[in-house]
Amino acid sequence: MIEYKGIKWYFYQGALLPRVPPHKEIVLTREEERELLKKSKALFIRYTSEWDRDESEFWYVIKDNFDGMNELSGNSRSKVRRGEKRNYVKRVDAKYIYQYGYNVYVSAFKYYCTFTKPLEEKEFQEHIKESYEYWAVFDRDSDMLVAYSENFIEDNMCHYSTIKFHPSYLKNYTSYLLTYEMNQYYLNEIGLDYVNDGARSISHDTNVQSYFMDKFKFRKAFVKLHIAYRGDIGLAVKLLYPFRSIIQKIGHSLTDKILVILNQEEIRRSFE
Repeated sequence: MIEYKGIKWYFYQGALLPRVPPHKEIVLTREEERELLKKSKALFIRYTSEWDRDESEFWYVIKDNFDGMNELSGNSRSKVRRGEKRNYVKRVDAKYIYQYGYNVYVSAFKYYCTFTKPLEEKEFQEHIKESYEYWAVFDRDSDMLVAYSENFIEDNMCHYSTIKFHPSYLKNYTSYLLTYEMNQYYLNEIGLDYVNDGARSISHDTNVQSYFMDKFKFRKAFVKLHIAYRGDIGLAVKLLYPFRSIIQKIGHSLTDKILVILNQEEIRRSFE
């Protein structure tokens, strides 16, 4: 974590990202981008601006209103209620997820289509933060932990930072119950401006954001994507970009990672 122009930046898989709520406007000149790259030694920096602008190729998935069961379809209301009959939700502390959350975390990866590998248990535990809020779903019959969400609040909004569901229990509507309870709490009970499920996914296919929008009336808050590359990385992106369709067919872990950067570059170029 480093600080630049009053903003804290953190490292993620070689990139440098701002640790701010998505609605915070970040303005950097080309010179400042180069200075930050030199200071951080990151492969590239990524940030956004123009919060909630007209439609674009990059967005955050947010919810900024709540009308209880009234906003849900009859089918979704039924699934929330069935979820409540089969599970219960409660907030737990970080220590509980540290001790018992790994099985849900690693099981959830079996449900994904991604080159990203799950963390080892010790690494998982190192990522648990005392300052975050944790919500847990338990199976009523066994009291087994079957899902959890890691959230944090800042600037009157809440990030749904990490949500994991054990795939064997999804049929019990754990996702419907957890989503409804958290939306109700953050938007209705304590009155935050919005909850955020994160930015458009580039590294892997995900149905979660479509699920939130289709079932729980989340929406896309469009933004402008900015990327500044370290010199050698920028050159590599420029050279490889015309061959991204060929790279896509290779299907190797290394080329999959390269393809993520090239897909991200395609989104960046859409703003030019």
